[in-house]
Amino acid sequence: MSALGIWEPLAVKAQTYKTAVELSVQLNPGFHSPPGGDLLHVRAVGENDTLHYLFCSQGAPTLLLVHTNTSSSTLKVNWTQFLDRNVSGGLEVEPKSSVLYSTAIVFSKLLEYDDFNDTAQPSSTFFPLYDLQNFNWSRLNLSGSTSLLCGTEGTLGNGSLCLQLSVFDVEGRGEAWPRLLHTANSSQLELWLDGVSPRSNHSRFLLELLAVGGAYTPSHVEIHRSIDDEFTPSMFSVSRWVPELNGSHQVPGFFQWKPVAYRQPHPVLEDATSCHHSDPLPQSGETAAAMSGLIRAFYTEPEVFGLNVSFGLAGDPFYNSTRFLSWTLLAGVGSPPMDSISPLVISMMAVGLGVPLVFVLLGSVYVCTRKTVVTTPYQPIN
Repeated sequence: MSALGIWEPLAVKAQTYKTAVELSVQLNPGFHSPPGGDLLHVRAVGENDTLHYLFCSQGAPTLLLVHTNTSSSTLKVNWTQFLDRNVSGGLEVEPKSSVLYSTAIVFSKLLEYDDFNDTAQPSSTFFPLYDLQNFNWSRLNLSGSTSLLCGTEGTLGNGSLCLQLSVFDVEGRGEAWPRLLHTANSSQLELWLDGVSPRSNHSRFLLELLAVGGAYTPSHVEIHRSIDDEFTPSMFSVSRWVPELNGSHQVPGFFQWKPVAYRQPHPVLEDATSCHHSDPLPQSGETAAAMSGLIRAFYTEPEVFGLNVSFGLAGDPFYNSTRFLSWTLLAGVGSPPMDSISPLVISMMAVGLGVPLVFVLLGSVYVCTRKTVVTTPYQPIN
């Protein structure tokens, strides 16, 4: 069982969004086919800055973001040190002085429990956990600015756990639910469990995530609510895992998700299931570095916070009902993209509030008019 407290309750200059960037993708730079897993480097170059995305399957799957203040920063990999995984410094972004901010997210563990009483509250009925650093990961499958990584493990049966990374050169929105809003400063990771053999008829899952950084490591989760569910039906909030900055609303980086997962690859509303997160708790930097080759290579003394995301509420169907579960995470630098109230919702509000107001005004005019009518006194008939 994870030690992240599963059911505990829930001065930096802001970076502007890039309107468009130039993307370049390189798999295993300087090494044709390294043993133990792949390293993907996506370089997003703006007018005067660069965002480096590094996605790695050496150990537990990890996404690292490095933001620099120059459009000429480059990646340097010392493959001997990188593959050795005993010392840091195997991976650097140069010049080092150009680095504005870096953060990483590690997909560390998958947990399964028997929710026999249908409470969606994990107790001691956990099965042996799935340690993702020990999975047999496929080679990265690249398609444009999207890459797919799938892993298997003996007790998964014929099923797999997959991660799909998408990077963007302009602002937009995902085509599939939950249709997260993204910018050229962000990337999207979609995770799904497909065909995994549940170890009970009442299985539910949790995912353990580690946020890693130097300064300004994401350390708390904020919940932002909205009245607009146009793009993610029935969801009126978004969760943002951001650094603690002494009350400042400007953050250097973030991880963001809607609290919803889906039980079908092409879902309808009935396939949605809510998810919850635990409070982030400090974790061992050495443990994170040992499970992820990318963390070991880039960070000397990483600061780490971990949390669990649980899938399903009491009364929701169990994993066995479809044997599929998907969840989507956005990772980026600068302030998180925010959904504004759409014109459709504004129009509906205008109609809903405007029509009653018109009737009130007409009624007021009528009453005022009646009060000003001069009446003739009654004349009795002689």
